[in-house]
Amino acid sequence: MDYIVSARKYRPMTFDSVVGQSALTTTLKNAVKSGKLAHAYLFCGPRGVGKTTCARIFAKAINCEHPTAEGDACNECESCKAFLEQRSYNMFELDGASNNGVEQIKALMEQTRIPAQVGRYKVFIIDEVHMLSSNAFNAFLKTLEEPPAHVIFILATTEKHKILPTIISRCQIYDFERMTVNDIINHLKMVANNENVTYEEEALNVIAEKADGGMRDALSIFDQAVSFCQGNITYQKVIEDLNVLDAENYFNIIDYSLENKVSDVMVLLNNVISKGFDGGHLINGLAQHVRNVLMAKDEQTLPLLEVSQQQAERFKEQAKKCPTKFLYTALRLMNQCDQGYRQSSNKRLLVELTLIEIAQITQEEDSPEAGRSPKRLKSLFKRLSRNVQPRKAAQQVAAAEQKPLPTAKEQPTTPETKAPEPETPKIRLKSVGVSFASLQKDKNKQQTSDIEEAAPATGEGEQKQFTETELITQWVDMCQRMPQQMAGISARMRNMKPTIVDYPHIEVIVENQILLEQMNRIQGRIRNTLAKYLHNDGITLKLRLASVDEVTKVLTRKELFEVISKKNPAIEKLRGLLDLEFA
Repeated sequence: MDYIVSARKYRPMTFDSVVGQSALTTTLKNAVKSGKLAHAYLFCGPRGVGKTTCARIFAKAINCEHPTAEGDACNECESCKAFLEQRSYNMFELDGASNNGVEQIKALMEQTRIPAQVGRYKVFIIDEVHMLSSNAFNAFLKTLEEPPAHVIFILATTEKHKILPTIISRCQIYDFERMTVNDIINHLKMVANNENVTYEEEALNVIAEKADGGMRDALSIFDQAVSFCQGNITYQKVIEDLNVLDAENYFNIIDYSLENKVSDVMVLLNNVISKGFDGGHLINGLAQHVRNVLMAKDEQTLPLLEVSQQQAERFKEQAKKCPTKFLYTALRLMNQCDQGYRQSSNKRLLVELTLIEIAQITQEEDSPEAGRSPKRLKSLFKRLSRNVQPRKAAQQVAAAEQKPLPTAKEQPTTPETKAPEPETPKIRLKSVGVSFASLQKDKNKQQTSDIEEAAPATGEGEQKQFTETELITQWVDMCQRMPQQMAGISARMRNMKPTIVDYPHIEVIVENQILLEQMNRIQGRIRNTLAKYLHNDGITLKLRLASVDEVTKVLTRKELFEVISKKNPAIEKLRGLLDLEFA
């Protein structure tokens, strides 16, 4: 007797034997019982879930002369026998992939004119209907909308989104679901028992996961495994035959990571790669494993595990040992690795770094085995920063008090007038550096000491006359001499224009409140600096917030050049002659 593959041998012949589509088959049976049949049906869903099979069962049921009370065919009348022996003239199957032209559709439409000879309906099943061309769809539209009373169309497709909306609107739509792992395992058990094949449930679980929700794929893989295992399907032989990575590796990686055994994880990774598996494949499989462990931590999410009962128990055991934070962090790290895997020039190193980080999630900062992990380095810098002695703020305050902003021209002439230098921080011999936090803290201290307000004007001392031009010159010079930590405020002050409102009283208009607050902190020092270099101790300084009409736009260099060129066209002419451009 000729061998028949399991996918054909165990193709369902009744609605009840269809696996995993109970809601859909119940609807079709009720339609047969009530006689309320649509003229067109659209069966959608992934490959191998029973679309064409249900179409054939439905076509047989609606033509049965003595249907059962449940809506199934009797399989005994002449019409049913003709269907079973594949000699019925009431069912026509067309492959949309190879017959997608207008001529084939027109020939099919000619067949609709001839009524059924045996039975009541002529059923036209068009598989992979999304492959029809646009012209073929248009030729099909009118007949699909108003077919003869004895004609029923059943369209099957795996890509519903490619079908014209005008076709979809004329059909009753049935969406087929992917098979669950448990449904596939139960069906494979039935097939194995009928074929006298011994099996391990874990092996059937691997086949079901490999099938990815398709029963036809599962039966094809089952036949392959039976041939390889010689009638005794075991877990080890199945993963060897299908080249599937053993799930035990994933359980071991998580166990090693919880114990911070980085070396064991690296050895396991090397063994996996040496067997020909890709590092990215390991990361994806481990991510799916961690996701299953996360689902196993809560009874509400247990149904989301598409694994066998035996595997589910193992996931529940490991979930008890894994902190939820560890699982979340591991998933994030593996997602980052997956995103950068294709662009990485050293893929193995990327995978190794990811696994090392996962193995250090639960590691204590001060653990002796911590090595040079990021946490260990962080704690080291914290200790070093505590070893740095604080600066003596009193000396800096004394040096800055009553002192104008420093100038580049000033040089100390005598030892008595030399300003005291800040003391160098003392660092312990065991220290090798300081943290960024301590450096920022020192900088903030320095800036605080630099902006201490000076004493107010007394009106005594020099009273030399000065003009507004001299005032502006000294203002710009002062901004250029300001300390490095005041670079931001000095750049903004350079764009301001001080004015003499009532000699020797000076007013400066500030464009916004934030800048005004910053300048108020150093207002006394600004006044003292101007008084020193303008040789007039009677100067007073007033800072005022600009009104709306006083705020002017600060021009860029290019905009300033354009303004000057309009006033003096010779400048633009010179630029053109020299062929100059702004950098």
